[in-house]
Amino acid sequence: MPVKHAETGSLTAHRQAEVRIVESKTLSDDWYVLKKYTFDFRRRDGEWQRQSREVYDRGNGATLLLYNREKQSVILTRQFRFPLYVNHHSGFLLEAPAGLLDNLDPEECIRAEAEEETGYQVGQVQKVFEAFMSPGSVTEKLYFFIAEYQPDDRFSDGGGVKEEGEDIEVLEVHFQTALQAIRDGDIVDAKTIMLLHYLALNGIL
Repeated sequence: MPVKHAETGSLTAHRQAEVRIVESKTLSDDWYVLKKYTFDFRRRDGEWQRQSREVYDRGNGATLLLYNREKQSVILTRQFRFPLYVNHHSGFLLEAPAGLLDNLDPEECIRAEAEEETGYQVGQVQKVFEAFMSPGSVTEKLYFFIAEYQPDDRFSDGGGVKEEGEDIEVLEVHFQTALQAIRDGDIVDAKTIMLLHYLALNGIL
């Protein structure tokens, strides 16, 4: 079958899935909710096919990259992520601040989360896009923001909430150093890579 050539207009024309959910079974409801679904999916040729998938619902989230034009710098955090550790990584991840919405507006959420993690008081934020981060198994949609900071915007050491197991180091990194860290494999967090590339592609830094 030849590859379909997509015109610009066809990219914005959403195809609505035809799905019949047959069964939903909760596998875990401890921290967040893990369910196994059995469903019928209508293929492009019209045939109905039965499939099953495990779906992890942890809610939606937001992330923010703070940047400074004059210093050509960005604010990143470094914290321990246990899932990385069990996947043969050191466990310490360089990343942009982020958090789950927990029924908050995305902008309200990321202001509070960034201030809690970095200690910087966040002024005007700009939403740049939305993305599903692991659509094969996780429902989460992430809202991406950027905001400009000044050195005197920092009102605390940040570091996160100890009672929630957070022990966050705050780093001010030169923008070109951060881009090189992606190439070197030192920054491997998807949301952070996406935000750094957004700044680069749009000539913001």
